[in-house]
Amino acid sequence: MGSEPGPNEPAGDRSARADSGIAVAAAVAAEPTLPVASVARRLGVAPSTLRTWDRRYGVGPSRHTGGRHRRYGPADIGRLELMQRALLSGASTAEAARYALARMPKCAPAESARPAPAPPPTMALRVDTPDGAVVLPAEEPADGAGLGPSRFARRLSAAALAMDVHTVQRLLAEAIAAEGVLVTWEEIVEPVLAALARRDRVGAAGVEVEHMLAECVLAALVRATPVPAEPRNRRPVLLGCVPEERNGLPLYALAAGLAERRLLAQLFGSPMPADTLAVAVRRSLPAAVVLWAARPGADPRLFTRLARGRQRSRLFACGSGWDAATLPAKVELLGDLPAAVDRLEYVLLGHP
Repeated sequence: MGSEPGPNEPAGDRSARADSGIAVAAAVAAEPTLPVASVARRLGVAPSTLRTWDRRYGVGPSRHTGGRHRRYGPADIGRLELMQRALLSGASTAEAARYALARMPKCAPAESARPAPAPPPTMALRVDTPDGAVVLPAEEPADGAGLGPSRFARRLSAAALAMDVHTVQRLLAEAIAAEGVLVTWEEIVEPVLAALARRDRVGAAGVEVEHMLAECVLAALVRATPVPAEPRNRRPVLLGCVPEERNGLPLYALAAGLAERRLLAQLFGSPMPADTLAVAVRRSLPAAVVLWAARPGADPRLFTRLARGRQRSRLFACGSGWDAATLPAKVELLGDLPAAVDRLEYVLLGHP
């Protein structure tokens, strides 16, 4: 015999069941609710964003009152906070909505029409919560297509947050093989490092995560920079940092990008005193010198010291730390790393 009530169920049981349902409904109705504008201010998003999330993914209020007016209860707000946490961990909007609804299912009335559930994720995603880590399952693309930069970035972010060194190294190697060094740096590594830095500033991730990822990136870039057997340039391009610079990783990416085109570079990834750098330039006789500066306020007088004597190297500045208006006339400011590689290739092969 099943437990479902039948037509012969005693009237008292049916009455008790009805009273229980009424009590639950009354308790839900008595919960304090907030309008969409108040919830948007609390979460730091636009009201239109909340309406879009409700319409597309079903992550909205459990009930509407007064026609189309949205009123969010405590459970609805908690669900949205879970969704934001997943978004900060690198999930797409659809994946974050799916995660939030899985952790806090909605008990919407039967007559409420809801959009179809979001499609399953195409990658594994680790989301840190106060109760521990949750890993969203992955489904690989059915057509065998590659991951693409955005999926590589999200997987790399999740692996770094989990301090999974093996996965981080594997993803970096796969990304460089599939996308090339410059795309891997511009669209995968740099966005993930920037996101981790933002998390660190708000206390959401430890400094150890950034250091671990930076070391793995450095190793991957060094492996991707073989010495060309037959370099296309007779004299190397010297790559160095200004003395005050703390992050030389972009220079390693630039050197790897040049190596992909069989261009020989001499790299000084660690910052050196100005006098030491000037001696290195005079002794190396490079065809071009590139000085990297990401920290604002780089001193353009450094180029004057490098140009003394009979040195005839082309001089280039690279990075956001340089002010184009203060650079000497003979110093050219390069753009992002792909543009820098293009320009250096053009110059090194004998073009003006």
